[in-house]
Amino acid sequence: MEALLPLFVVIPLGFAFITALLGRYIPLFHRIAIPLVFLFLSVLSVWMMANLRETVLTYMVGGWEPVNGIPVGIHLSADGFSVLLLVIINSLAFLSAFYSYAYIEQYTSGHYFYALFCLMVAGMNGVAVTGDIFNLYVFLEIAAIASYALVAFGIKKEELEASFKYQVLGGIGSLFILFGIGVLYWATGTLNMADIHKIIGSTAVSPGIVFAGVLLLAGFGIKSAMVPFHSWLPDAHSSAPSPISAMLSGVLIKSIGIYCLLRFFFNIFTASSQVAYVITTLGVASMVIGAFLAIYQWDIKRLLAYSSISQIGYVVMSAGIGLILLCNHGDIHVAALAIFGGIYHLMNHAFFKGLLFLNAGSLEYRLKTRNLLKMGGLASSMPVTSSTSLVASMAIAGIPPFNGFFSKLVIIVAAVKSGFYGLAIIAVIVSIITLSLFLKFQRYAFYGKPSESATTEKDVPFSMEGTMILLAVCCLLLSLLIFPFFRNLILMPAVHALMNATI
Repeated sequence: MEALLPLFVVIPLGFAFITALLGRYIPLFHRIAIPLVFLFLSVLSVWMMANLRETVLTYMVGGWEPVNGIPVGIHLSADGFSVLLLVIINSLAFLSAFYSYAYIEQYTSGHYFYALFCLMVAGMNGVAVTGDIFNLYVFLEIAAIASYALVAFGIKKEELEASFKYQVLGGIGSLFILFGIGVLYWATGTLNMADIHKIIGSTAVSPGIVFAGVLLLAGFGIKSAMVPFHSWLPDAHSSAPSPISAMLSGVLIKSIGIYCLLRFFFNIFTASSQVAYVITTLGVASMVIGAFLAIYQWDIKRLLAYSSISQIGYVVMSAGIGLILLCNHGDIHVAALAIFGGIYHLMNHAFFKGLLFLNAGSLEYRLKTRNLLKMGGLASSMPVTSSTSLVASMAIAGIPPFNGFFSKLVIIVAAVKSGFYGLAIIAVIVSIITLSLFLKFQRYAFYGKPSESATTEKDVPFSMEGTMILLAVCCLLLSLLIFPFFRNLILMPAVHALMNATI
């Protein structure tokens, strides 16, 4: 199974170049081949998840074995957390690529869109499977640079401006990460993640290690758009084509932001209660400020972007609570519950927020506007978009029986059991605010008085409808992860991977 790990990088990287060459001569090549490629990778990742359990896969690139126990080559590795991320990335990539079959007709040079899309996914997959911190940076940059181009794909003034802002702040984040990796290499003499953990754990924490941690926290904070590093996200997500918005919000900020943040501070650095409190504080600030900033938005995609900041706050806060308990030798079961809640919500957010961005894309596709005040009364003329957006809205607001309810419930219970009663109350209040946000979305887009400009007699094409229906079904099926069999199969290997740093 180890030999399969390079495929998650090689296949999308190869198809990026094949699509750029053949797409201009074979019109339907990219629109058919790329969804099939990601369908294959998503099935492969699910198969790996079913067979991995709690072991760790390691693939030595070029066959370079460790010399005297020192890793001298590049390693790819995957544990429960990595494989879970591969499932999320490639599943959402398949659905977004299938949705794009009809959506991309409004743009020219669709083959370049799919080529950049493949590059972005190759980078994210690489981040998930690399066992080397410098190659993590390389894959992170591949994903980021492709996303910069995709945000500006429509080449309108506001899209170019959003892409430029995204590039500047993303570049600053990348610089922090590169400097942090450099300092870490200077302090430990190795780039291998497992080797760094072993060296840090066997020596006293030096000022260099602390400085590297600060740099990496800032860098990954920018990449994940946590408050106060969030200013690039609303413009980038609202300006990008909707399938890319779904990937940016549903996957990218998790794979090159949250995943790396958790991987470094749970599995590489020695756990520190001070850092754990900082991470938890950033999560709470993101959760609250993101929700309040979303209240004033009338552009659908900006509203969704700000709510992404808020929902990522739930993930970071919950993981931070778990790290606090681990550092302070608290109840290990409550720590596991908090980490489980964070990972569960990370997975849920990928699907319901991806669906909401595709709903927004469908509205823009038909009405040529993202302004809620220019919509209304669309429930009858766009029934699929209306019904699936209602499912996603209830899921993100935490209404049972949808998936968001169960992950938020676990997070709140974990906060109460760990003694953070104030955080539990804040989480409930933010969830109520989120419900009001998406009731506003439903009222003004689908059930309010129709605007004169809101005229359409039909819903969107089949590929767009089919994708939204599949994601709506996922919002229901993911509720099953609360039951022991599905939880232990899918989510608990990721929890154990974060808690057991020695593996």
